[in-house]
Amino acid sequence: MNGVIIQFFHWYHPGNLWNEFAEKAEYLRDLGFTAVWFPPANKCSLNMEGRGYDVYDLYDLGEFDQKGSIPTRYGTKAEYLMAIEKAHGVGMSVYADIVLNHRMGGDEEEKIMVHQLNEENRNERISENMEVSAYTKFTFPGRKGVYSDFIWDHHCFSGIDYVIREGEEMKGVFKIHNE
Repeated sequence: MNGVIIQFFHWYHPGNLWNEFAEKAEYLRDLGFTAVWFPPANKCSLNMEGRGYDVYDLYDLGEFDQKGSIPTRYGTKAEYLMAIEKAHGVGMSVYADIVLNHRMGGDEEEKIMVHQLNEENRNERISENMEVSAYTKFTFPGRKGVYSDFIWDHHCFSGIDYVIREGEEMKGVFKIHNE
């Protein structure tokens, strides 16, 4: 049997998505949907305005007080798990969108070495090496080491799009110099 998946989110959704899905799961199944695609459930750097793609903490699914709230835009971890259970209960598969290669909203600033690249051709260097400040350290103080005590710093990244040099904010594509 071929299945039919529904993307149960869009960019302008106001939030509280997990509860909305739980309320509509049976209706969606009756319409013929066999699977649901959920947006990223993690805590975002933009807090309740984030859509899941401005990843702050992959381990915080709406459980810790970080970035100004406990829930994410879409709800709490308990509501997320309830939505998944509801989908499974009505016979629907669940696909979770996960963004692993983004980090935004670092907790601490670090002094790092970078050089700027051409945004249209990232093999082309357009600046000399320079020391800048960047929010590349992620300590997740609200989570306090639950699930993982790993601290992300500039060594974990190869590039960044926002730096501060001599008090001036710079946007672009910057290659981070690591060992």
